[in-house]
Amino acid sequence: MKMKFGYLFVALSVGFSVGCATQPQQDFAEYVNPFIGTDFTGNTYPGATVPFGMVQLSPDNGYPGWNRISGYYYPDSTIAGFSHTHLTGTGAGDLYDIMFMPVTNPYVEEKDSILGIYSKFSHSDETAAAGYYSVLLKDYNIKVELTATERCGVQQYTFPESSASVFLNLRKAMNWDATVDTRIEVVDSVTLQGYRMSTGWAADQRVYFYTKLSRPFDSIVMDTAAVIRDGKRTGTSYIARLDYKMKDGEKLMVRTALSGTGVEGAKLNFEAEAEGTDFNKYVADARAMWNRELSKIEITTNDIDAKTNFYTALYHTMTAPTISSDIDGSYWGMDKKVHKADNVTYGTFSLWDTYRTEHPLLTYMHPARVNDMVKSFLNHYDQFGRLPVWNFYGNETDMMIGYHSVPVIVEAYLKGIGNFDAEHALEACVTTANIDSYRDLGFYKENGYVPAYSDPAKWQGWSLSKTMEYAYDDWCIAVFAEKLGKQDIAEEFYKRAQNYRNVYNPATTFMQPKNEKGEFVTPFNPDEYTEDICESNAWHYFWNVQHDVDGLIELVGKDRFAAKLDSMFTYVPASDEELPIFSTGMIGQYAHGNEPSHHVAYLFNYIGQPEKAQKYLAQIMHELYRNAPHGLCGNEDCGQMSAWYVMSAMGIYPVNPVSLKYDLGTPLFPKAVMHLDNGKSFTVIANNLSKENCIVKSVKVNGQPYDKLYITHDMIMQGCTLEFEMGK
Repeated sequence: MKMKFGYLFVALSVGFSVGCATQPQQDFAEYVNPFIGTDFTGNTYPGATVPFGMVQLSPDNGYPGWNRISGYYYPDSTIAGFSHTHLTGTGAGDLYDIMFMPVTNPYVEEKDSILGIYSKFSHSDETAAAGYYSVLLKDYNIKVELTATERCGVQQYTFPESSASVFLNLRKAMNWDATVDTRIEVVDSVTLQGYRMSTGWAADQRVYFYTKLSRPFDSIVMDTAAVIRDGKRTGTSYIARLDYKMKDGEKLMVRTALSGTGVEGAKLNFEAEAEGTDFNKYVADARAMWNRELSKIEITTNDIDAKTNFYTALYHTMTAPTISSDIDGSYWGMDKKVHKADNVTYGTFSLWDTYRTEHPLLTYMHPARVNDMVKSFLNHYDQFGRLPVWNFYGNETDMMIGYHSVPVIVEAYLKGIGNFDAEHALEACVTTANIDSYRDLGFYKENGYVPAYSDPAKWQGWSLSKTMEYAYDDWCIAVFAEKLGKQDIAEEFYKRAQNYRNVYNPATTFMQPKNEKGEFVTPFNPDEYTEDICESNAWHYFWNVQHDVDGLIELVGKDRFAAKLDSMFTYVPASDEELPIFSTGMIGQYAHGNEPSHHVAYLFNYIGQPEKAQKYLAQIMHELYRNAPHGLCGNEDCGQMSAWYVMSAMGIYPVNPVSLKYDLGTPLFPKAVMHLDNGKSFTVIANNLSKENCIVKSVKVNGQPYDKLYITHDMIMQGCTLEFEMGK
């Protein structure tokens, strides 16, 4: 399959030379393919954004459904609009705010369908690149081009000679998103402003906008309707139709700034980022922003597909978290008030996924942003009473489990990142871990595990997984407290970190749910996906003791541990077994498409069998990441799926991020260089490397023989050279 991506540089070379004097010599963005993950279960979007941008301006196919959670699904053939907000690779559907759609009259509409006004399109008329997207709307012969700044979306429409209209649709809702109230105000003949308020995954989402058009509309028609929810009117829904007489080839540029604080904030963002009227310069500036960030890791390879996989993965690690504050630091807080911070405020934290590899990678790529992210966590705590679990747009969704803000905070502190208040951060961690009324924490603290209640009225689900997740986070708190000299807190949480042992059943040799009486729940089958284990089965969660792998080996016995680890990759589900939607990328019971499995292959290192880790890691990287729309084997999950690839391709991986140790795997490229914020470079070299030569025969560090199966954070920051000798 041939897709158009990454070739925009030649077409816009004039714009780049004028607008981007600081662009790196090498065009790393050439190897970004935003279509990767838009098919199968990746749930990514192909539209325009900049690193960590508030705006994700992307096409929406117009239909709901799990495959269309990002708004776009590659097998579809319709486009119903271009909205400014999208989630990247999640399993939950929300956003799709401030949607525009250009048409010529008469336009195509399915009035009795959620699709509404739409156009057919073809992938042969579609291009996606870092910071840019374009498509031809076939029913109207309109070329649509999209680009973005951090807080603004910029669209350019090229029309045929026609009577044309541009719809601004604040009524349409998809997936979990439902309109509550909207407003469109006409400021003048080229300026609109307003808001869209909605409910869904984010229960109270507010997006304000300020839009300028490059020429006055000839006329405008407002279509309003009452919004009724649960029998009561909550507000008004608006659709504006802007009418134009267009000459052949005439362009219309639409610049839209967003804000969570109000129309005034959106206007302020517009004035700071979108006053220019040269569309090509916006594209050039967006690409330059991507190149500056992508250039932080340079890889050497002749394999263009592998290079594209790598830089697209690196790109995806910067599509979330997202900026949620205005240019002046104002943001909409968890207490439903406007606040102003000295730091940039971030949201869209998929922490159950991203604490594993995404956030460790960010500590090297973007330490200043990590500092701001931790401060965002602490502001969330101050306004809400606990640290975030999965938050965005001033809302806590409480999706997934654990309190995985904790390892992100502790890792940043241990690495010496930023100037956040460590004492206050420890307070936030301890308070969050001690809210008895939250998700069975009271029972967990008293009894050492979360129960699978036999009483349905008390049962909350995912009991086994909660026990395992809490134990890891508790260990992180203990390490943090110890570093701050709080020995009493450290001892308490080191003890809690051993709670994983309380759900180990030696009779089955698995972690097994327990009821409130302390009895293991029966019947029990480790192959089954039950409501007591989060998006996994007992095979997957057995290994979720990242903080105490040696203790797990001692608990089970080394021989049994080794046998189970072999079986994890060789015990294939029955051909007629119906696996859940999140069990994808399967190698035996190992499911690379979901996060609980992500560290498991590296555990062979802990029993002296690194060659097995290397074999499976090479298989995962070569087979489960591809340069194609279906190239991700599972949800991207806000950068975690891609961060795993980036770090594993460099031959290292944080099995336990807070340990500040990186397990050695198998490198994917002959050479990779990570340029660090301290001016030094961490270099990985793989001699005699090929797809067949994926086994590490020996290792050197700075030219000297090295016999450990891990390196440390300090070694990376000192700018060491890690050299692998590869063979069959």
